[in-house]
Amino acid sequence: MRAPEGLAGSAASGSSTANFALLAIDAKSFFTLTIVIMNTSRSYRMTARAEATARTRRRILQAAFDLSHEKMSLEIVLSDVAERAGVSVQTLLRHFGSRDGLFDALDQFARDEVTDERATPVGDAEAALDVIVEHYERRGDMVLRLLAQEFSDERARAISERGRLSHRKWVEQVFAPQLEPHPVDAHDMLTDLLVVATDIYTWKLLRRDQGLERDVARMRVMYLIGAILASAPKGQ
Repeated sequence: MRAPEGLAGSAASGSSTANFALLAIDAKSFFTLTIVIMNTSRSYRMTARAEATARTRRRILQAAFDLSHEKMSLEIVLSDVAERAGVSVQTLLRHFGSRDGLFDALDQFARDEVTDERATPVGDAEAALDVIVEHYERRGDMVLRLLAQEFSDERARAISERGRLSHRKWVEQVFAPQLEPHPVDAHDMLTDLLVVATDIYTWKLLRRDQGLERDVARMRVMYLIGAILASAPKGQ
């Protein structure tokens, strides 16, 4: 029997072993390349799926956050959130498990949003006032709605209490350079007064109750802050 032309030629040149080795190497390389491509493709699909899941989750949380600007928290139902987010209730539940799970996640989502909005240069009273006024203009009515629920809703009470502590900490940090020259035993009282001057209820009194323009209300609060820091009272 006559050998195939290619193999016969190889045999004649004494290199058939090398050719078979190359074929084996090529087959192995092809197999390895195929595995790499498959793994890369699988990794890409997993990454894309994770990103899509994260986007859906954030869209649901944003929808719930937006609704909290319009309704009391007890009035917000899952079907409203799902409709606003453009998903089904079943999809919402797959992400959060229950209404409580959604609102637990929303609590953290809202905290992150508020923390970013209230980021302020330390020691700059003018910038601090601009930041807090802008925050109240965006979120003030929602915060007031939440505060109105704290005696009837355990979750609202916990969030409100945490918000009060957070606001005091913000005042202590932002106004630390202005407080430092005053007697140490006056710091608590000065902080109390600065908390009042920059509190949501002060904004409500000026903007909602008295109907002052934003810039006018801001000037009133700036005057309060200046008077507090200039007074340098002794500890009470």
